[in-house]
Amino acid sequence: MHPDIEAFNADQKEGDRAICELLAAQIDKHLPEAQSKIWHRHPVWFLKDNPTVGYSKLKAGLRLMFWSGADFGEETLKPGTGKFKDASIVYSAVGEVSEEDLARWCMKSIEIQWDYKNVAKRKGELRRLV
Repeated sequence: MHPDIEAFNADQKEGDRAICELLAAQIDKHLPEAQSKIWHRHPVWFLKDNPTVGYSKLKAGLRLMFWSGADFGEETLKPGTGKFKDASIVYSAVGEVSEEDLARWCMKSIEIQWDYKNVAKRKGELRRLV
């Protein structure tokens, strides 16, 4: 795990820290080829420099977001409200995290990707990669 992500996780309250540590371990396990770092103050994993999955702290809990998750066809992942293809789920306790769901979503994040890496160059236009 990237040291900055370990530091981010360690800085969370006990319950949130447990969620963060589980998410990070599972994402690392299922996306071993991904590069991870703190990006815009949150842990994010990238496939070929394209943001794929990350999590952030909200008042309601920890939000796990997949940048292309709106196309995964998963009811538990709620699409974002903007023009992009993100979808997320919010956890308030570590027991809410389904490792089976997370593994499936990670596999889908490899198969279904929109090109966020070049969205600024294309003036907000998203293109499907895979």
